[in-house]
Amino acid sequence: MIELQGIVQAYGAHEALRGVDLEVAPGEVFGIIGRSGAGKSSLVRTINLLNRPKSGKVFVGGRELTALPPAQLREARREIGLVFQHFNLLSSRTVAQNVALPLELAGVAPLEARKRVDELLDLVGLAGMRDRYPAQISGGQKQRVGIARALANRPKVLLSDEATSALDPETTRSILGLLRQINREFGLTIVLITHQMQVIKQVADRVAVIDAGRIVESGPVLEVFTRPRHATTRSLIEEIVPQALPEGVLARIRALMSGGPADESQLLRLAFAGDGADRPLLSNVIRDHGIDLSIVHGQVDEVQGQPFASLAVLARGAREKLNAATAQLRGAGVVVEEVAHVG
Repeated sequence: MIELQGIVQAYGAHEALRGVDLEVAPGEVFGIIGRSGAGKSSLVRTINLLNRPKSGKVFVGGRELTALPPAQLREARREIGLVFQHFNLLSSRTVAQNVALPLELAGVAPLEARKRVDELLDLVGLAGMRDRYPAQISGGQKQRVGIARALANRPKVLLSDEATSALDPETTRSILGLLRQINREFGLTIVLITHQMQVIKQVADRVAVIDAGRIVESGPVLEVFTRPRHATTRSLIEEIVPQALPEGVLARIRALMSGGPADESQLLRLAFAGDGADRPLLSNVIRDHGIDLSIVHGQVDEVQGQPFASLAVLARGAREKLNAATAQLRGAGVVVEEVAHVG
């Protein structure tokens, strides 16, 4: 649905995007995540050419937008909705009038426009607030108005630029749930810009990590969570799956090691997902290799409806048995990383 080829975006001497290549499949929710200043907003605004790139090509729905003359580009943009971080509602217009604005600009007949506005307000749960003004509704409701407005012209692509960053956690979850509902009901392709890995975890199918204007890692969300390759990705995941062990946990580990048998000890970090999180993998390696495993830290969560586990485990036993147990876990699809080794 969306393809970016060699996108370079510059503001004076500063290059915000440095040769970005990206593909988004039809009907998926694609997340783009990065720190402030990484180039996220420049990237999303390149997709609809609100920011025209210095070089490179942009394709949406098979059409090269970067090659279109102005009139055709304006027409193509009607198939790309945009949800803003700070809502961008017109304070002098009611909820219904804000949603109707794109339809008025497109020359849709008033009766048809009213019908479409009613459909959209019902979709986003604001049917009873059509005559209120933005100052009379909450931030979450304003964003629902923004989503309804972005859907007015029945776009094929919806761009969300930090749409939940100004909202509290509970409202964020409800807005993300609405976006996922829209994606599933209408097969709408959604590109979600965020700096919060929690947002990616809840709603995205695939994710690209951007750092200093380059895509440094991309893939299915579950794979990126279990096998992060780049330091930026690991840092972002740290926000919801902490990698550093708390001092209290380290103290417990030291106590376990000092009071245990004189065997080899390894502190391992295990990450596994999908059906691997439901199988008795740890019980199997204890039984098969006669080693001791103590779970000292970790969590079990869900990513896109699939179980995901990240555990710190203290393994004790003979070196050859520990090596065999580690090989068995890796063979079962578990990501195993040795955090510390103590003889």
